[in-house]
Amino acid sequence: MGENTILITGGCGFIGTNLVEAALQDGYTVGNLDKLTYAGRLDPPHSPRCFSPYVFRQGDICDIPLVKGFLENLKPSAVVHLAAETHVDRSIDAPEKFVQNNILGTHALLRAVLQYWRQLPEEERYAFRFLHVSTDEVFGSLGPEGFFQESTPYAPRSPYAASKASSDHMVRAYGHTYGLPVIVSNCSNNYGPFQYPEKLIPLAINRAIRGQTIPVYGDGQNIRDWIYVEDHCRALLSILRKGRTGETYLVGGNSEKSNLEVIRSICSILDELHPRADRRGYIQQLTFVQDRPGHDRRYAVNATKIMLELGWKPRVRFNEGIRRTVEWYLSQQRWVEEMLSGKYGLERLGIPKNGVIP
Repeated sequence: MGENTILITGGCGFIGTNLVEAALQDGYTVGNLDKLTYAGRLDPPHSPRCFSPYVFRQGDICDIPLVKGFLENLKPSAVVHLAAETHVDRSIDAPEKFVQNNILGTHALLRAVLQYWRQLPEEERYAFRFLHVSTDEVFGSLGPEGFFQESTPYAPRSPYAASKASSDHMVRAYGHTYGLPVIVSNCSNNYGPFQYPEKLIPLAINRAIRGQTIPVYGDGQNIRDWIYVEDHCRALLSILRKGRTGETYLVGGNSEKSNLEVIRSICSILDELHPRADRRGYIQQLTFVQDRPGHDRRYAVNATKIMLELGWKPRVRFNEGIRRTVEWYLSQQRWVEEMLSGKYGLERLGIPKNGVIP
């Protein structure tokens, strides 16, 4: 087993793509297991600093023999579990997919990893880590004050959040019952390069430059704590290196913004970098639309534990990160078009049909 060999599930998704590159830059040998669903794209690591070995295997985490075979060939010292359905609006339209992939998929992965871990020599079993990457949405909605803590009770309020809460509990159960060395992280809203265009920030950018309306749900005052994906990846690697088994670490950017603030920032940057032909501001394309059913009002994360215990802190402030993100999407329109390619047309998702949520 290679001490610096890790398996990343979902390594072709948004966070996964960035984590694969960050891990390779840090000298890890990386195995990437990804189903290549609509939001995944098989791109090679992009940085010229990536010199470490990289192995990709297309497959479903629900396929226990496939996962176990990949583990036995790769011989990782850690698994970072990112493979999941992640879009709240899609979970409103098709909750069964989130149950299948996030709950049953996580359970199948745990079964395969447990079998692999049990046959390792004692010293390697002790060093092994299973890092389950989750979301702050499992904690529900906050009022105008306060923060989520590691001890905050779970109160998921969307099918997506409920599926992630269930997978969190299953991971902890495998740690408690079977002794598997597990760690859970719950992160706030990520943004940055390679995010599928259905999410708020890339959706706003790409609809804006195509002359379409920029939708704002409800009154636009729903608040999220935003973290640049590069900072999240550094946090995950810090947890792998120094995190304690059985623990939970909350990861946040300490950057609360309302949806309306985020979109105003995007419009301002686009006005500067990609002005409209008529020289009028992009903000005129903003349109308030029907709110998401059950839309949580506010998330905010207290990341003190990971800062004090592991020495991690976010480096990229929102003003810098959002500019980097707009610049990236402006320069990567071919990637955007290839990702969309008939699978998604930047339309609104998660609208109840005839007033009834499926």
